[in-house]
Amino acid sequence: MNLHEFQAKQLFNRYGVPTPQGQVVTEAAQARQAAELLAGERWVVKAQVHTGGRGKAGGVKVVNQLDEVETAASAMLGQHLVTHQTTAEGLPIHQVLVEKPTDIAREIYLAVLLDRSSQRIVFMISAQGGMDIEAVAEESPEAILNLYVDPIVGLQGYQCRRAGFFLGLTGAAFKQLQQVMQSLYQLFTENDASLVEINPLVVTGEGDLLAVDAKINLDDNGLFRHADLAEMFDPTQEDDAEVIAREYGLNYISLDGNVACMVNGAGLAMATMDLIQKEGGEPANFLDVGGGTTADRVAEAFKLILSDTKVKSILVNIFGGIVRCDLIAEGIIQAAKEVDLTLPVVVRLEGTNAEQGRELLANSQMSIYAAQDLTDAARKAVAAAQESNT
Repeated sequence: MNLHEFQAKQLFNRYGVPTPQGQVVTEAAQARQAAELLAGERWVVKAQVHTGGRGKAGGVKVVNQLDEVETAASAMLGQHLVTHQTTAEGLPIHQVLVEKPTDIAREIYLAVLLDRSSQRIVFMISAQGGMDIEAVAEESPEAILNLYVDPIVGLQGYQCRRAGFFLGLTGAAFKQLQQVMQSLYQLFTENDASLVEINPLVVTGEGDLLAVDAKINLDDNGLFRHADLAEMFDPTQEDDAEVIAREYGLNYISLDGNVACMVNGAGLAMATMDLIQKEGGEPANFLDVGGGTTADRVAEAFKLILSDTKVKSILVNIFGGIVRCDLIAEGIIQAAKEVDLTLPVVVRLEGTNAEQGRELLANSQMSIYAAQDLTDAARKAVAAAQESNT
C-alpha cells in the first residue's frame, strides 16, 4: 500500500525526521488560507498523487503571491496528473499540499528498502539527490552507496558515519544524518514498510537536513497490525478492478493485453502468462484466485476480468490440489450466467475432481472449451483472441 506525500511526512514527523511546514487541503480557497497561516512570501503547491515525476508533469508549482497559490491549487484539484510512471489516463488529484519553500544548498538521495537477494534491509544513498535514482544507477553506479543492515544488531553508528563521509557532509548535517537514518530504520521496521524514500533530502542554507519529499510503501501483509495506517488507503489512486479484488481477497493486476487469465497460485499464474506470450498473445491481467478458492470467489474473479473491455478471450488454468475442480467449474458457469458471457473461455483443469469439472463445463451449453494441457490451453486462448480482433 502506498502513502501520499503528506501522509508519509506525518509519519516522518512522528519519528523525528524533519520536514517543511505545510498543510494539505482539498479546495483552492483552503490553499490560500493555508498559505496565509504559513506566512512568508513564497509557497510550494504539490499535487498529492501516487506517482513520481510530479514536478516535470506540472504537479509541483512554486508561487510568489497568495492569489497564485489559489490559482495553482484550482488548476490541479479535480484534474488528472499524467507522468512517466502513470497510464495515459493519469491519476486524479483530490488533495494538494501547500508548503513553505526550502533554502536548498544541496540535495541527497536516501532510501530504505528490503533487498530480497541478501535478505537484509538496505540503505541506498547518493549525493545525486533530486534525480531519478534509476538513471543514476545506470549511468554512475559508483555514485550510490548501499549499506546492508544485519537484522540481529540493527543499524550501527559506524554505518551512519560511513554514509556521512561518503556524502561529504560536515558539521550539523553530518550529526543529523545519523539521527535521520536511525529514525528511518525504526519507522521501516515498526510499520512493516517495504520502501521509505526521501528524494531529495536537502542540506539547507543553514546547514541542517530536511526531508523535502517523502515516499512510503507498506507491506499489505502487515497492515493487520497497523489499523491507523490501513485507514490511509486511497482507493482513488488505484485501478478500480484491483480495489474490488482486494475486497474479495483476490490478487489481481491489470495489464495491457487481451488474453485474460485466472489461475490458482502465483507461480502457476506467472507460468501461464509466459505461455500466453510464447504463443504470440499478450496477457490482460495477473489473477491469482488462491489455493482455497470457492465458487463465489471464482464468480467475482470472472466479473473483474470482464470489466476490462480489452479482453477478447479468457484462459482459466486450475490445478486442483486444495480446491476441487468441480467447484471451480460451478463458479465459472455461475459467473458466465450472471454476466451474460459472450467471450470464448478456454479451461484447463487438473487435479481433484477434474473429470467432473470438465463434464460440468461440457454440459453448460456455453462458449467454454476444454484444453488437454497448459500449452494447448494457451494456444487456444490466444487464437480465440486473435479471431475476435479480425
